[in-house]
Amino acid sequence: MKNEPVVQLPEAEYRRVWDRFYAEFAFRPSMNPTTWPAIKEPVASATWNLASLEDDPDYERLDRLVALIKRGLTACVPPQDTLFALDWQHAAFRFSPHLTGGPGQEGWPLSPYPDGDYYAYLTEDFRTGSFGHPWEDSLCLFGQSLLDVVAPQLDELLGTPIRRSGRTTQHP
Repeated sequence: MKNEPVVQLPEAEYRRVWDRFYAEFAFRPSMNPTTWPAIKEPVASATWNLASLEDDPDYERLDRLVALIKRGLTACVPPQDTLFALDWQHAAFRFSPHLTGGPGQEGWPLSPYPDGDYYAYLTEDFRTGSFGHPWEDSLCLFGQSLLDVVAPQLDELLGTPIRRSGRTTQHP
């Protein structure tokens, strides 16, 4: 990355990363609820409904969500490694979570909160990351190490996941 903490992916790499994402996650973009979830959620995954954040006038809960996801992803990536940040049909980035977001540092590209489009963060091997679905109003986290770091706090913040490992959970 030539000592740059955030780099926009060149066109060829952008296509390669998105093609791999479509293939590995069976990505099916659609606003039609009958086609959701939009990805094949991995075995080690949990998906939370984000609707509870709508009643958050000062964005305190949203800010907490974003901070939790960033902290969790950073903890799962060795200091020398990078993440992909994907925004469907827009620019995509490779960045070092250890060199961004701190005082005097460049900010993270995108947000884990799907604000109007599909957003995904992925480790280079695609085993750990997040997928935000703007129309389902959901956030899927995958990779056991990431779930171990943040799932208890997300359960507290957002409630019981709507799916685990791609299977609908029973709500009381």
